[in-house]
Amino acid sequence: MDKTFAQDVLKGLTTKNKYLSSKYFYDDNGSRIFQEIMHMPEYYLTDSEFEILSLQAQQIIEAVHFNRPFNIIELGAGDGFKTFKLLEYLINKNIEFHYVPIDISQEAIDTLSNKLLERLPNLSIQPKVGDYFEMLKDFKLTETPSLLLFLGSNIGNYLENQVNKLLQLFNESMKVGDKLLIGVDLKKNPLIIQKAYLDDQGITKKFNLNLLLRINRELDADFKIDDFDFYSYYNPDTGDVKSYIVSLRNQKVTIKKLNATIDFRYDELIWTELSKKYALEEIENMAISNGFKVQQNFLDCKHYFVDSLWVK
Repeated sequence: MDKTFAQDVLKGLTTKNKYLSSKYFYDDNGSRIFQEIMHMPEYYLTDSEFEILSLQAQQIIEAVHFNRPFNIIELGAGDGFKTFKLLEYLINKNIEFHYVPIDISQEAIDTLSNKLLERLPNLSIQPKVGDYFEMLKDFKLTETPSLLLFLGSNIGNYLENQVNKLLQLFNESMKVGDKLLIGVDLKKNPLIIQKAYLDDQGITKKFNLNLLLRINRELDADFKIDDFDFYSYYNPDTGDVKSYIVSLRNQKVTIKKLNATIDFRYDELIWTELSKKYALEEIENMAISNGFKVQQNFLDCKHYFVDSLWVK
């Protein structure tokens, strides 16, 4: 049993306003469901960032401007779908680099490594499974410059104080002159955003309810999935998308490995995720306040998304 997972579940489900951390979505099954989300037509984020990395790979690498071999360290690599075009460009141009994908899921890392080596047999790849910051410590001790990738709008999943803490940790883990390419979803027509997070096929619902299945499996709980639903909404003033699991009746859930019985009221909510959208000015302020300088912004043609290149 993962003690941290157990403690976080107990804490989240016994507070007045229940919550579960979105970082626990990504067990192997959750990672597979997220791949489905990324291929939904409504989920514009994947296509927008893929467009940037496909069509502007040359401009990105020229802006990075490392004049010797370097590391590309991808934090939360997933399936590497978007990053492929950047890696392909570098190999085609005979630019010397090492790709270091880091992910919490062993299955995701194995799948990524096999796919990339099949398509890019000359790729120098050093995959790692585990916590970002433990892995990053080793790279700060070397003289090799690094480009960190934090793509897919992952930054949007953090509250403001958590964002600053995370970015400060990134900064502390980097050498002066290292670069960070950070994917950020931009504020836009609220209807476009709403459809991306409350899809008609119910894939996002399945992604959220998988967290209850994970608790059942790992903590010996008895959540009845049909007794819960999913809801998400977007606030265009704050840029926040918030997602919830909804209890459809008064019910009790027993979690045997926690020696706990949790009461749920009819229509009670469990907050599962924040997906914040930013304006370009907010991104600039976020970089400066955490010890970075924005070097260049790379936007898709619709200006839905930005990969922002920062330098320490």
